[in-house]
Amino acid sequence: MGWFSCFFSPSTTQDDPSEDQYKTAIKISKHEKEDGIVRQKREKEEQAAIERATQESLKQFEKEEAERRLQESKEKGKHEKVVVDDDERVDTEQIEMKRAREESLKQFEKEEAERRLEKSKEEGKRKQVEEEDKGQFKHSKDKQVAPPSICNGCKSEIKDGLSVKALGDLWHPQCLCCLHCHKPIAMDQITRKGKFHRSCYKEQRHPTCCVCLKKIPSTEEGIKYNEHPFWKEKYCPCHDSDGTAKCCSCERLEPKGTNFVMLGDDRWLCLHCIGSSVMDSDECIDLHVEIRDFLEGLFFKVDKEFPLLLVEKQALNKAEKEEKIDYDHAVVTRGICLSEEQYVTSVKEGPKRGPNNTLINMVTETQMVSGCEVTAILIIYGLPRLLTGYILAHEMMHAWLRLNGYKNLKLELEEGLCQVLGLKWLESHTFSSASSSSNTPPAASTSKKVDDWSDFEKKLAEFCIHQIKEDDTPLYGRGFKQVYEILVSNHYSLKETLKDIVNASKSVPVSKF
Repeated sequence: MGWFSCFFSPSTTQDDPSEDQYKTAIKISKHEKEDGIVRQKREKEEQAAIERATQESLKQFEKEEAERRLQESKEKGKHEKVVVDDDERVDTEQIEMKRAREESLKQFEKEEAERRLEKSKEEGKRKQVEEEDKGQFKHSKDKQVAPPSICNGCKSEIKDGLSVKALGDLWHPQCLCCLHCHKPIAMDQITRKGKFHRSCYKEQRHPTCCVCLKKIPSTEEGIKYNEHPFWKEKYCPCHDSDGTAKCCSCERLEPKGTNFVMLGDDRWLCLHCIGSSVMDSDECIDLHVEIRDFLEGLFFKVDKEFPLLLVEKQALNKAEKEEKIDYDHAVVTRGICLSEEQYVTSVKEGPKRGPNNTLINMVTETQMVSGCEVTAILIIYGLPRLLTGYILAHEMMHAWLRLNGYKNLKLELEEGLCQVLGLKWLESHTFSSASSSSNTPPAASTSKKVDDWSDFEKKLAEFCIHQIKEDDTPLYGRGFKQVYEILVSNHYSLKETLKDIVNASKSVPVSKF
C-alpha cells in the first residue's frame, strides 16, 4: 500500500495520473487495507478458538481422569462413608485434577521419550551395522581370521564342530578309518602307532592267513605273505601252489571251512559269485538285449542278429583254435566273437545245486553257427551277471567293428577300444559312475536295480573296473591305456576316438579280423 501511495502522490508534472485514476488507486488501497485487517482479525479469532478448544479439551480430560481415579479409589476399598461439605469436596476435586494433570503430563513425556528412544535405536542399529561392517573389514586387517577346520581324511571343511582329534589332526568321525579293516575307529580303540584299531594293529604286524586262518609263520627273513591287490587278503605263499581252490570270477582263495563250487569244466566259484551267476544261454537273453540297447545309445547300433551262446571252457578253447586266433600272450579267454562257420556245443540248461555244493544235471547241445562277418558270440558260462555283461559288451564291440567294415585295425588298439566299451558298461551300473572319469550314459535297462545289489555285488563291480584299469598285459592292458588316452584327448567322444584309431592303424600289421 505504501508503494501505491508513493506512486499516485499529487504532482504538478505532466506525468501525474489523472484525477480518476488517483481515486481508483485510493479505493483499491483502502479495500486492501480493510481486507488485511479483516484477515488478521479472523486469524486471531481462529487462533483464540483453537486455544480455547484445547484448554477446554484438557480440562475435560483432567476432569474425566480425576473422576476415573476417584471412582477407582472408591472401588478399591473405601468402606467408610466420608461426609464433607461443598468447600472440602471442591478442594478434593481440585487436588485430584491437579494430580491427574501432572500424571497425564508425565505419561505424555514418557511416551514421547519412548518414541524418541525407539527412533534413536533404529538409527543406532543402522549405524552399528555400518560400523560393524567397517570394523570387520578393519579387524580382518588388524587380526588374522582363523582358517576353517579341514578333515585330514577327505580334505573337506569340518562344519558344525562334528570332528575328532587324533594323531595330531582333525577328522570327520566317518573319515577316521582303520588302515587294516577300513572301518571307523572309536577314540577309545585307536592306537598311537597309526590309523589302526588296537586289535587290527596286532594283525597288521603279524597277519592271519585268510586261507588257513592261522598266523602267518615267521621265517629267518621275517614274515612273508602274499596279498591280493584289490581284496587286500593276506595268505601264506604256499597256497598259490598247494591246490587251494581259487574263484574264477573274483580271484579269491577258498578259506578253510568253506566249500567253493566246482563247475563241470573244473573251474571254481565262490559262494558269493555263484549267487548271481548266469548258467545257460536262455538266462543271458535279457542281458543280450540290454547290451545292444547300450551300444545303440553310444551310436554303435548292431543291426545283425546272431546267437549268444554260453559254453564250457573246452568249447571256448576249441572255437578259439578254429578261429585261428593266436595272440601269443598269456591271457585267459572268457569270450569270443566268431566269424567262421563251425559247430559249437553250448549250455542249454544250466546245472542245479546238489549235495555238498556239487552241480548236477547240466544239459548241453551242439549246433552249427554260420553267417557272414559275425556268426555267434561265445561266453564262458557260470560267471556273475556283472562279469558276463562286461565280457558281452567287449565282444559286441568286436561284432560292430566287423559288421561295419573295420577290418584293418591294429590288434592292440582294437582290443583296447573293446575294453573301453566294457568299462563304460560297468561304470553305468555303479554308484561311482557320477565321479568316474568317463562320461557314461546310464544302461537302457537292468534286470536288477542297483539299489537291490548286495554289498558284495557292488564290490565285485569295483573289482572288475580295477582289473581293466590295472591290467598290465601287453595286449589288453597296454591297448586299453593307449585307447583311453586317445579318448580323453577327444573329450570322451568315441566316434572321434575311432577315427584316430583308424589313422594310427595305417601302415601297421592288420588285425586278425
